[in-house]
Amino acid sequence: MGQKINPRGFRLGQVFTWSSRWFADSRRYRHLLLEDVTIRRLLFQKIKNAGLETVEIERSINKVKITLHVSRPGVVIGRGGAGLEDLKKYLEIFLAKKGQTKLEVVVEPVKEPNLSAQLVAQTISDQLVKRLPHKRVGLQAVERVMAAGAKGVRIVFAGRIGGAEIARREKFQAGTVPLSTIREHVDYASVPALTKSGYVGVKVWICKKT
Repeated sequence: MGQKINPRGFRLGQVFTWSSRWFADSRRYRHLLLEDVTIRRLLFQKIKNAGLETVEIERSINKVKITLHVSRPGVVIGRGGAGLEDLKKYLEIFLAKKGQTKLEVVVEPVKEPNLSAQLVAQTISDQLVKRLPHKRVGLQAVERVMAAGAKGVRIVFAGRIGGAEIARREKFQAGTVPLSTIREHVDYASVPALTKSGYVGVKVWICKKT
């Protein structure tokens, strides 16, 4: 089972909590779910340079609270908080169309970026797009994650790696990543690298010390 599904979804309630926390009836549920997906997509496009890891969304009756977990909070906040105000206005315009009134945006720093599967996968994807050697990129990423204190890491590339004619898979691993053990804190992310020769998938599993 642990090999077949998303490791984060497999551990919801046991290790991880939900990234969207709200309740809605059957009529409003699909609209709010689509709104959450759109908000995340907009934020990942707008503040990609800040190292955005996760977006948590909490809803009450007339208020939406958005918590941004970023590796470089200064990029989001800006000088004197100007960047955060601009981001809040940007989101308020989107939410106003949906009938929402109050919005609160909170920025939380990521303590160790090298233990975040999303940030590691994004870094690898950016390096592959710049056409850096894939073996060096994979091995260096594994070294950084293990040096940061992880129990284990697994990185998988799939596609036309290095511009090859035939697509293939390559795996880099160190330590242990027990996917079937629910109590293990296994972080997971999948980020595509849109290279000139085609789509290269990057998957990262990081087992953290509990």
